[in-house]
Amino acid sequence: MFFNFVVYDIVTHVKHILRGGISVPIIDTKKLDFVRATVKRKKIFMLNELVPLLGCSSRTAQVKLKLWKAYTSYNQNGKYYTLPETPRFDVNGLWRYNDIAFSKHGNLKQTIIHLVMVSSAGLSGRQLGELLGLVPQSFMHHFKKCPGLRREKHEGVFVYFVDEPEIYEMQRRQKQKTVYRSAIAAISEPDAIMILVAIISHHGISADDILALPKIKKSKLTLPTIQGFMEHHGLVKKIPV
Repeated sequence: MFFNFVVYDIVTHVKHILRGGISVPIIDTKKLDFVRATVKRKKIFMLNELVPLLGCSSRTAQVKLKLWKAYTSYNQNGKYYTLPETPRFDVNGLWRYNDIAFSKHGNLKQTIIHLVMVSSAGLSGRQLGELLGLVPQSFMHHFKKCPGLRREKHEGVFVYFVDEPEIYEMQRRQKQKTVYRSAIAAISEPDAIMILVAIISHHGISADDILALPKIKKSKLTLPTIQGFMEHHGLVKKIPV
């Protein structure tokens, strides 16, 4: 396996020169073998640890890391690296070594987009923080307007969806169902009776109109709660096609 890395290193070096690029020093195979074994034992390492081991410039060391397909940490300002054979990624494609976190999906932005993409109902900042092992306030402000994501407020909480139209619609509908289920689970018997009385007393009344009724306004009922209750029990007035 190491032989393949060395061959690839030399071939890439030659191609780089043929394209008119600056020559990057080729490090002898014994040293590369020793360096890879050393950093592999450490599991994670920084660039300033790799440079003296290789005896080269930071630029050359970065080229080697790219050739080795090393992973970069998505926290700690991306200053840690690990060799591709080291991580044991979990089902979300994440791996932590002590407090240093890595993702098979790339950097923090790429990882968040992937996690949102594979979610059934989008993800809130809190949910992303729990998955990533990060405090949401430390990174979510960078994602208010992020290509690939769509941010919406649901029940007072910002939720991130994929901006691809078809997936977004599926995620949004599933999120609405989740909100409805939570609302229904929390509704009390007296509140349920108030909603039913309103529907009986005002034929064809909408959830918005129910919420506007004086008695309902005095309660703690919210629009999603009323909508969820009506949807769940098939009480939403059908609009003729």
